[in-house]
Amino acid sequence: MLLAIDTGNTTTHIGGFDGDRLAFSFRLASTHTRTVDEASLLIRQVLRENAVEPGSIDGAVLCSVVPLLTPVIEQALRAACGVDPLVVTCHLKLPIRLEVPLPEQVGTDRIANAVAFWTEHRRAGVVVDFGTATNFDVVSAAGAYIGGALAAGLESAADRLAQKAAQLFKVGFGPPESAIGSTTEEALRSGFYYGAVGAVDEIVTRITRELGGDAHVVATGGLADIVARESKTIKAVDPILTLKGLRVISSCQSLSAWPYKVL
Repeated sequence: MLLAIDTGNTTTHIGGFDGDRLAFSFRLASTHTRTVDEASLLIRQVLRENAVEPGSIDGAVLCSVVPLLTPVIEQALRAACGVDPLVVTCHLKLPIRLEVPLPEQVGTDRIANAVAFWTEHRRAGVVVDFGTATNFDVVSAAGAYIGGALAAGLESAADRLAQKAAQLFKVGFGPPESAIGSTTEEALRSGFYYGAVGAVDEIVTRITRELGGDAHVVATGGLADIVARESKTIKAVDPILTLKGLRVISSCQSLSAWPYKVL
């Protein structure tokens, strides 16, 4: 079994693949002060919860946007499962080209998203990933990652507003009953939700125009389902897209030759 681990600033998503089938997935908080011993214990607990023996893990692949946690998780995987994880970088064999001037600045989760999108759809498109930040990752019709856009994460923005505005407070994110809020809470819900939907659709519309007017849009991340309900541009939601991309990247490394390279 292959473990695929996506470590973000807020959440770490762990998936176990039996071949190309996702056998289980589990989400943990990305506690930045976590020790190797704690991380190793948590990995064992996740495996136990899913009736998986650590000895059955024969490989692991990791993408991380938290440099402080990357070596912690690497060492924890060695301790818990006895495997050396493949850590995703822009220099690995990939089934897509990275047609950006500074590929080392591209988050490895964004690379995994683009890889998964191209593997499944083989067309121009956009992945909208709702996390600590909202990422828009763009794949061309020729199978190249060409960049995208970065926006504030929806929950991060709500937290920030509650901290900065003395008379406002944090509310849950979700569709309001009405666009016109009759209380402060209802007004906040309306502004956050429809503001998020509008921002996503505007950014995707502009990206699609630059791609020539044709793009398939897939959303992933914690709030993808909620935003997709009202979005005019999101065509599909795939909550495990990043994990799928990690599995594909891992499989590419065993090939003796690969026709793509980092530009």
